[in-house]
Amino acid sequence: MNQPILDRSVFGGRKVIDVDTHLVEPFDLWSSRAPAAMKDRLPRVKTVDGIRSWVIDDDKILSKGAVPACTISKDGTKWPGLDFIKKQIEDVDPAAYSVKERLAVMDRMGIDAQIIYPNILGFGGQAAVQVDGELRLATIKIFNDAMAELQADSGQRMFPMAMLPWWDVDLCVKEIERVHAMGLKGLNINSDPHNFRRPDGSFLPDLGQEYWYPMWEACEATDLSINFHIGASEESMDFVGHQGWPGLHQDMRSGLGGAMLFINNGKTMGNLILSGLLDRFTKLKFVSVESGLGWIPFLLEAIDYQMSETGANAYKLQRKPSEYFKTNFYACFWFERKNLVHDIRQLGVENCLFETDYPHPICLYPVDNMETALGGLTEPEKNLILSGNAARVYNIAL
Repeated sequence: MNQPILDRSVFGGRKVIDVDTHLVEPFDLWSSRAPAAMKDRLPRVKTVDGIRSWVIDDDKILSKGAVPACTISKDGTKWPGLDFIKKQIEDVDPAAYSVKERLAVMDRMGIDAQIIYPNILGFGGQAAVQVDGELRLATIKIFNDAMAELQADSGQRMFPMAMLPWWDVDLCVKEIERVHAMGLKGLNINSDPHNFRRPDGSFLPDLGQEYWYPMWEACEATDLSINFHIGASEESMDFVGHQGWPGLHQDMRSGLGGAMLFINNGKTMGNLILSGLLDRFTKLKFVSVESGLGWIPFLLEAIDYQMSETGANAYKLQRKPSEYFKTNFYACFWFERKNLVHDIRQLGVENCLFETDYPHPICLYPVDNMETALGGLTEPEKNLILSGNAARVYNIAL
């Protein structure tokens, strides 16, 4: 990696890999790369009912209003609350969508590298389900092509996670091999494919079933991590929806909805562990993204207790459920302060990663109080958490 000129004082001179940031997709991401026959079907921005919106297949709405989901203004300040919902791409910091501008912000923030996630197609690519298989696949592949270009343009400092054609295991295997050959460093997938009804009326198996074994084999063969971002399925994405009571103000409902998204990642983690998948595929690397740390020790203890009390151990996992976390899972923090070091030690220093969620509404911007946050950890431990672990998980050379 080219050595950037950045402000290392922000993190006490340490190298940093920020493992959760987002791209505000440029309006021409698909249209500039589309084959002629699909130019008017692939995702693009058009005016619908007087509102500029992201659409796919000409008339299916992906994002009404084309809201960029960026809370950083052009002058570098952060809008309060839900003000970002009223903004358009022209209002936000160009670093949300421009490689050159993002690198400049990373330099100022003291960040060597960032992992990048999408917006428009959903955090697990689930929004592509609205259209036919051919268009769906083209949408995913063009996105991944664009992300490989972005990674190269960034000088190997921005690392987008590849989206997978999660509705077909054979297509997933082919795309895993293709994106690995292009140099992408990790995978991003729908956490609940079993809710997808196939053309023949049947539903896909869940991720613990034998149907998916070829995909897990490809992940192990390529050493690519599998990343479950919060809200990575139609079922789990409930930002301002059913978590808050109807009588709560929208701001209150969004706050509760966002907090519950963190904890809801426990469903995916628990299912992966209890499926027995990790007794067969021992080298898989799963990252729970933008979900925080504090709830995980409780979940693991609770699963151990439930399994022992209900007799479910008869299904013969080779280890206690909680023990799979240390060998196969990683979790990210950004806002936690009160019990952060205690939680890190419970989970394992080598299993914890740092993120900012830039430039989303709850992002850590500007970065503050990191020395206090990590107080009590040794210098080698701080380096592991801020960059060393991520370098290993994503195969990034610092």
